[in-house]
Amino acid sequence: MRRSPSAVRAEHDVIRLSHSGLDTTGVRREVLRALRRVVPSDATFFATADPETLLFTGAWPDPPLDTAAPLFLDNEFGGGDVNTFAGLVTSGRPVATLDGATGRDRWASERYREIMRPLGLGDEMRAALVTGGRCWGYLCLHREDGLLGFTATEKTALARLAPHLAHAIRTAALVDGPAAADHRPGVVLLTDDLRLVSLTPDAEHLLSLLPPGVPLPLPVYAVAAALRSGSAVPSVRVRGADGSWLTLHASRLTGTRQLAVVVEPADARAAAPLVLAAHGLTTREADVATLVLRGLPTRAISDRLHISAHTVQDHLKAVFDKVGVRSRRDLVIRLLG
Repeated sequence: MRRSPSAVRAEHDVIRLSHSGLDTTGVRREVLRALRRVVPSDATFFATADPETLLFTGAWPDPPLDTAAPLFLDNEFGGGDVNTFAGLVTSGRPVATLDGATGRDRWASERYREIMRPLGLGDEMRAALVTGGRCWGYLCLHREDGLLGFTATEKTALARLAPHLAHAIRTAALVDGPAAADHRPGVVLLTDDLRLVSLTPDAEHLLSLLPPGVPLPLPVYAVAAALRSGSAVPSVRVRGADGSWLTLHASRLTGTRQLAVVVEPADARAAAPLVLAAHGLTTREADVATLVLRGLPTRAISDRLHISAHTVQDHLKAVFDKVGVRSRRDLVIRLLG
């Protein structure tokens, strides 16, 4: 089907804004506003993600989705419903609709039966925002409950735009926030059903740097829900509003039905792989850069990665170009301080 001139212009606006170097707030306000002209929706869920663990690092749900965050998390990590976000990443089909996955039998989805229908919502279209082989966030567009859902044309349009949205989020990971500050670790205690028991003052301060949630930021619930589902890596890295990187880990307290989420500053080396990925490095370029940050010389990198010294230098030149530095020393200073 041939697209109208207005539809083409709307898509071009999304692409232009996605590559304009906006921070996360700008992506939410400007890119998503332009996207609504391409694919109208009645409610939107937008989230950033850790590309290694695929867990949420921040989320901005429209009403009425914001009132049901714990229910959506239980559904996401329960593993029995269609179109989970992590499933979209691993399936190789990053955009899917509820009607498409259920053959228009929405009642086959527990998410529809237990959460969406009571909120007055019908079809949904979900997207894993992937670029360079890594997922940087998620998007879910909702329509009010009714017979008509998202069309194949709208699904194709979102599939075209999803990599550009992912680029916008990846870039925002580098531009968000000023210089980092020093912080002390904090602890959050939750019941097994993710109700808040208590938290330390340091945890309260650190969580104030993250996008607000009800009552806690979504990354806290995400790592706790991942722990309950049996995830081997219930942790996530998040960038705070002051520019500092934080790591959230979840573990179960022995002899109790409580979960502990530790919130602590991530040292520069822990955050470096995420920052390298945000610069758009390929997997091999990131491997070379990581070994440079560990202090290995070219020959040692060559032996470790089973590539020639010349290839190491080629990868390193690409790293310098993408990160915007001119030497190994500049790379170390830029990423490790």
